[in-house]
Amino acid sequence: MDFALDDTTTRLRGQLLDFMAERVYPAETLFEEQARTGEPWTTPSVVERLAADARRRGLWNIFLPGEHGAGLTNLQYAPLAEITGRSPSLAPVALNCAAPDTGNMELLAQFGTEEQRTRWLEPLLDGRIRSAFAMTEPDVASSDATNIATRMERDGDEYVINGRKWFVTGAMNPRCEILVVLGRTDPQAPRHRQHSQILVPRDTPGVTIRRGMRTFGYDDGDHGGHAEIDFVDVRVPVGNLIGAAGDGFAIAQARLGPGRVHHCMRLIGMAERALELMCRRVWSRQAFGGPLADQGVIQDWVAESRVRIEQCRLLVLKAAWLMDTVGNQQAHTEIQAIKIAVPQAVEWIVDKAIQAHGAAGVSQDSPLARIWARARTIRLADGPDEVHRRSLARRELRRHLPVPS
Repeated sequence: MDFALDDTTTRLRGQLLDFMAERVYPAETLFEEQARTGEPWTTPSVVERLAADARRRGLWNIFLPGEHGAGLTNLQYAPLAEITGRSPSLAPVALNCAAPDTGNMELLAQFGTEEQRTRWLEPLLDGRIRSAFAMTEPDVASSDATNIATRMERDGDEYVINGRKWFVTGAMNPRCEILVVLGRTDPQAPRHRQHSQILVPRDTPGVTIRRGMRTFGYDDGDHGGHAEIDFVDVRVPVGNLIGAAGDGFAIAQARLGPGRVHHCMRLIGMAERALELMCRRVWSRQAFGGPLADQGVIQDWVAESRVRIEQCRLLVLKAAWLMDTVGNQQAHTEIQAIKIAVPQAVEWIVDKAIQAHGAAGVSQDSPLARIWARARTIRLADGPDEVHRRSLARRELRRHLPVPS
């Protein structure tokens, strides 16, 4: 495994660091002000100015491999995503690299028809619209995707959709025009062949947004917010189906795999930002006859933070390298391992940075509270810790099954 930066990554990394220093960090205060005073779940206007600059600098859609994006590998994208994670509410959306649009664009690029790509992928790539992903439901344990109960029944040339979703990420943004919906098309099929995914325009009759959902009090407007949505006799053409009927579970796993890695890449950047803020804070505050940096407990936090960051970064890079070289399925163990390890490690690091800041750490004057909320939420997003631990343990145990005597 060689994790050295190649020429392309080195060039883009330099451009991205300049963009962060010159445009993103100085805009964070204005972004927070606009987010607090503007319409909920609406992308603050400062993002549009940054996005235009990101396009000019060649930093647009760098997450997407293949012909539709920058063509970077997962290993090339990892250090770039880490940098955007240092300002997680502002940088990813300014580069058109924010969830859920990233996962939906990857899904359309990989599984969509030419018509679907023309109608939905192209405007998403151009940043003209936003999208949402509707999988989780309030009435079932959605950590097991096969529990999803929303019905999608074929009626001639249409599918009729009935059900309720919540935490539909992206759906509250006024620019959201398309929902990717996971539902059950054949309850009699084998367990992992009962579900399908279909494209539902948000303005389709029968689609009703009941309310917006907040996470730890934040509206997550950079992601387009989260919605609870009713689908009542919603009719869409059969041609809106993504892939074939029964492919929904497999497509969901294909979509969520890269998404989990992207989350973890950005989390490394969040941890670096938190550690940097912690170190600056403890040098600037005097207590008990000297700077807080002289206190043994603070030094223990700083040292442990650095160790955890380096461990997590190496594991993320290994997962990215395996995805590039042997494919997502063969990298399954490493993907699950980072999804377990990284959010917990970053949550711990940010918690210590908050503690070092005192009251300022939980206030709007610091990015730490929002970063902590994001790290804690990611322990649930794309599968909770416990599901990944269960799957990882079962795979490990199968390697050591007793040989029948």
